[in-house]
Amino acid sequence: MLKFYFNGSPNPTKIALYLEESGLPFEPVKIDTRKGEQFTPEFLKINPNGKVPAIDDGGTIVFDSNAILLYLAEKTGKFLPSNRAELLSWLMFIASGVGPFSGQAVHFKHFAPKDQNHDYAHNRYQYETDRHYKVLDSHLEGRRYIVGDSYSIVDMALWGWARMVPFKLGDDAFARYPNVKRLFDEISARPAAARAIALKDKFTFKAEMDDEARANMFRHMTTKVA
Repeated sequence: MLKFYFNGSPNPTKIALYLEESGLPFEPVKIDTRKGEQFTPEFLKINPNGKVPAIDDGGTIVFDSNAILLYLAEKTGKFLPSNRAELLSWLMFIASGVGPFSGQAVHFKHFAPKDQNHDYAHNRYQYETDRHYKVLDSHLEGRRYIVGDSYSIVDMALWGWARMVPFKLGDDAFARYPNVKRLFDEISARPAAARAIALKDKFTFKAEMDDEARANMFRHMTTKVA
């Protein structure tokens, strides 16, 4: 059975959505990143980068969330748009833009040390995250889905991060992206989305962002490279 290494953060949650939508049987394997479980030798054999999600599909190992989505869609033939060029363009747009900028926006908004001045970094990542959502919102004008006429892995990839829009950009941020919000609401209303979100609740994860968690989540805080 496919093993799914996960926690409740945006990237694993979009893989949970695909697994629930497709009906693929899977065994969830909890990786508590606040406890540093992503750095165990056993997990580093699965993903040398020490990140979730990852899957082990009978010995075939895939890591990076959008690579997993593409692998699973090609394996099952489900939720795979026929226009491959457009699929890859928007899937990589989310992988290389929406995800990384969103992650940095969250970090500098909520987790960067408050005793340091991060105004430049905070503004840069807020701006770029907002810009990427505006690109998507414009693209979705007059379209129900991001690629083609049917729900696909590209929409799932966006949904994983769109759940965090208020946390990243402020409580009223969704008002700036009405087309993204419409798609987000449609996906969130699907039973598979509720099951994907609830998966983490079957396990106990460390909740506190204490010194141990910060040391495991933000290793750059204790290590200088240059």
